[in-house]
Amino acid sequence: MKTRVAVAVMTVLLLLYIVLAGQRAVVLLTSGDGVGVAMGVALIVLPIIALWAIGRELWFGVRAQRLGETLDAEGGLPREEIEVRPSGRATRDDADALFPAYRADVEARPGDWRAWYRLGLAYDAAGDRRRAREAVRKAISLEAVNRRTA
Repeated sequence: MKTRVAVAVMTVLLLLYIVLAGQRAVVLLTSGDGVGVAMGVALIVLPIIALWAIGRELWFGVRAQRLGETLDAEGGLPREEIEVRPSGRATRDDADALFPAYRADVEARPGDWRAWYRLGLAYDAAGDRRRAREAVRKAISLEAVNRRTA
């Protein structure tokens, strides 16, 4: 729940920034000064890039959560008991010990989105966020293909 609140706050702040930047962009664009016009264009382009980036991340989060809920409903989420720190994160040793089993599952069934999603969870528990996101993205794309062909 904390993550959703943080995402909502960041999204509202980004939208506020876009409104304020848009106002400044209009002022700069109508200034007639070459540098002012260039800055006005930048104030329009940069928020558009920011909107695209945040939209992409929000869409990733929605799709990843949907897959997690589906896997949970099927009883397919990892059930291993591991030691966690006070923050709730898994200890590195326990996470690293579980990782080979999930990697082997993906190697045995490379077209199974469930195996890729669990591998993403294992990467995340081990602290490798980049690979975790890659694995979950792969799970999302495989699930989409499976849904279209079903």
